[in-house]
Amino acid sequence: MGSASPKHTCLKLEIPSKTQRERIFVKGTWFSSHFDLFITDGLEAWTCLASEEEVEDRASQWDQPVSEYIDLGEKYLGLQQPGSVYGFDDAGSGHKRLSWTFEKEGTKLEWRWKCQLSPNSKKTTADILDFLMDANIRLSDEVVSKTQSFERLREEAEKCLTQSEKLSKEKEEFESAIYAKVLFSVQALRSFIISQFVGVLNSKKKKLRELRDKLSKQGPAVQEPVEEDDTQSTDRTETFDEGSDDEKSGEEVEKEDVGTSSKKQDVGTSKDVPARRGRGRGRKRK
Repeated sequence: MGSASPKHTCLKLEIPSKTQRERIFVKGTWFSSHFDLFITDGLEAWTCLASEEEVEDRASQWDQPVSEYIDLGEKYLGLQQPGSVYGFDDAGSGHKRLSWTFEKEGTKLEWRWKCQLSPNSKKTTADILDFLMDANIRLSDEVVSKTQSFERLREEAEKCLTQSEKLSKEKEEFESAIYAKVLFSVQALRSFIISQFVGVLNSKKKKLRELRDKLSKQGPAVQEPVEEDDTQSTDRTETFDEGSDDEKSGEEVEKEDVGTSSKKQDVGTSKDVPARRGRGRGRKRK
C-alpha cells in the first residue's frame, strides 16, 4: 500500500476576509497513509508535511480509518465544496492555519492543519506553477484529443445519418415497388378470375338457355301424345264397352234363337239349325 502511486491535486481557493477576498493555490500530494500540502498566494508560500503518526492520531480522534481521513482531505482540497467554509488564518510567527468545515452524522466538524512558512517561497511557488502548467498542458492535450475524437464521432455520425437516410429512402422505394408489383399482380389475378368466372357464367347461361329452348320446343310435342293416349284409352274403353254391349245383345239374341230353335226342335223343325250355325261362325270372324 505504501508503494502505491500518489495522487496530486491543485485547488484555487477564494478565502473571504474583512477587506477583500484572498486567493491562494493549494497543491496536495496524497499518499496512502500521509499527505503533503504546498500553499502560495503568489508572494509567500507555506508547507504542511503531515506524517503517518499525525494522520493516524487525527483519524483516531474522529473514529475514522486513515484511508477515510486521507480521502476526506483529498475531496475537500481537490475541489472546493459548496456549503463548506474554508479558512486560511494567521497562526503567528508567519505561520498559517488551513481549515474547512464538513458534516458527519449531523454534526458540523472542522478539519484544521497548521502550515509552516516555506524556507524557500520562490521555489515552492515555482513548483506549484510548474505543476499547474504541466496540468494545463495535459488538459490541453486531452481537450484536443477529445475534440478530435468528437469531430471523428461527429463525422461518423453524419455518415451514419446519411447512410441511414439513404437506406430509408431505398427501403421506401423498394416497398413502393413491391407494393406496386403486388397490387398489379392482385389486379391481374382479379381480372383473370373475373374473366374466367364471367366465361364460365356465360357458358352456363348459354347452356341453360339452350336447355330452356329445347324444353320449350319439346314441351307441346310431349304433351300431345299424352293427350292422344288419353283419348285413345278413352276410345278403347268406350269401344270395349260398346263391344261388350254388342256381345250382350248378341248373347241375348242367341239365347232367343236358342230358345226359338229349341222350341222348333221341340216342334220337330230342322231347317233353322244350319242358319244358326252360320250366324255363330260369322260372328267369330268379325
